[in-house]
Amino acid sequence: MYAVLALCWLLVFFDGLDVTVYGAVMPYMLDDTAFGLDAAAAGRIGSWTTFGMLIGALAAGTITDWIGRRTVLVWCVLLFSAGSGVCALAGDPLPFGAGRFLAGLGLGGLMPICLTVVAEFAPPRRMALATGVLMTAYHAGGMAATGLGLALAPDHGWRWPFAAGVLPAIIAVPLLLRHLPESPGVLYARGRFEQARLTAERYGLPAPSAADAPAAGASGRLRAVRDLVAPGRALATLLLWAASFCGLLLVYGISTWLPQLMRSAGYGLSTSVALLMVINAGGIVGMPVAGRVADRFGAVRVATCWFLLTAAGLALLATGPSLALTYAVVAFTGIWLFSASTMVYAVAGRFYPAADRAAGLGWVTGVGRLGAVVSPMLGGALVARGLGSGGFLVFALGGVLGAVTVLLVPVVAAARTRTDAGRAAGGEPGDAAGAGREPNSRAETTSPGRTR
Repeated sequence: MYAVLALCWLLVFFDGLDVTVYGAVMPYMLDDTAFGLDAAAAGRIGSWTTFGMLIGALAAGTITDWIGRRTVLVWCVLLFSAGSGVCALAGDPLPFGAGRFLAGLGLGGLMPICLTVVAEFAPPRRMALATGVLMTAYHAGGMAATGLGLALAPDHGWRWPFAAGVLPAIIAVPLLLRHLPESPGVLYARGRFEQARLTAERYGLPAPSAADAPAAGASGRLRAVRDLVAPGRALATLLLWAASFCGLLLVYGISTWLPQLMRSAGYGLSTSVALLMVINAGGIVGMPVAGRVADRFGAVRVATCWFLLTAAGLALLATGPSLALTYAVVAFTGIWLFSASTMVYAVAGRFYPAADRAAGLGWVTGVGRLGAVVSPMLGGALVARGLGSGGFLVFALGGVLGAVTVLLVPVVAAARTRTDAGRAAGGEPGDAAGAGREPNSRAETTSPGRTR
C-alpha cells in the first residue's frame, strides 16, 4: 500500500506543480508586454486548460478499466510534460494556450486514476485518510510551483518554470513502469486470474472476484457509465457532480487568480504571490486532518463543514483585513478549501462499488472540471471589472452551494432505500437496489451508511 501511495503521491505532486505554475507566473506574464497577454486572454487560456482536463478526466475514467491503470497514467504524464514544453517555447498566447490545453488532457486524466488506484489498494477503513494524504501532494506541488515562480520569473523570465514541467516525463515514467502494480480487478477482468490473485495477496487485499472486476470491452465501458445514472443512483450521482463542480470552481479559481485578486485589493506583487504559497501550505496541513476526521465521522459531514468554513474565510478576505490577519485567514482557508473538494472524492469512492469506482470517480472529477473551466474566466472577468476583494464573495457562494449539494447525497440515497424497502414489504416490483438482477450486480448501489 505505501509504495503505491508514494508513487501516486509523486504523480499528484507534479500535477499540482503544473496546474499552479500558471497562476504563480501570471503576474509576470501580464507584465511582459512583448508576449501580448491581457487579463481576459489569461482567463480564456486558463479555461482551455481546464477544458482539456475535463476531456482527459472523462476519457481516462472510461478507458482505464479497458487498457489498465498504469498505461493510462504513463500517457497522462507524457501529455502534460509535452504541454509544459510547448508553453515554455511559445512565442505568443495562441501556441501557449494550445500547450496548456495539451497539458490539461494529461492532468485531467491523472487525478481520477490516482484516486482510483489509492482507493483500490487502501484498507477500507483508511480510504478517506489515504485520499487526504494523496492530495497533500497537489499542494506540495503548488508550493513548489510558487517557489519556482518567485525564484526564476523575476530574473530569468516566466518560461523557465514551465520548462521545469518537462521533468515528470523523465522522472516519473520509468518509476511507473517498474514499480506500479496493476489493479487486481483489471487483471481479473483480462483473464489473468493468477496474477490478480498474487497481486492482491502481496498487498493484503481480498482475492478479486467477478463482482470486483470491471466489465470488459467497449460495451462494458458504456455499461459502467450507464450504471452511474441507473435508477436509485442517478440523483446522488448528479449531486456528486454538482459538489465536485463547486469544489473545483473554488480550487482552480483561487489557485489561478488569488495573486491578481490580492493585487486588485491593494497588496504588493511579492506579497500577492507569496499568499499563493500560504494557501497551498494550508492545503497540505488540512488534507490528512480532513482524511482522519472523515474516517471517524464520515466524509459527507467533513465535506459539508469544510465547504462552509471555506465560504466564511473567503467572505472575511472580502472585508480587507490587515496584512497579518490576511496571512492567517488565507492559511486557514487553504486548510478547508482544498480538503472540501477532496472529501467529495472520498464520498464518491465510498458510494460507488468496486466495479464502477473508476468510472464513477472519472465522471465526478470530469464533470466537476466544468467548474474548473468556468472559474478562470470568472476570475478574469472579476479582475477586469476591478472588483478586487469583492470578487471573493462570488467564490464564497460556491462554497455554500458545495455544502448543500454534498449534504444531500446521503439524504437522497437514504430516501431511495426507504422507498425500495417499502415497495419490497408491500410486494411491489422495481427494487432499484437489485430487482431482476443478480445479488452482486454492477448497478447495485453502495449502502447509504457508507456515504456518511
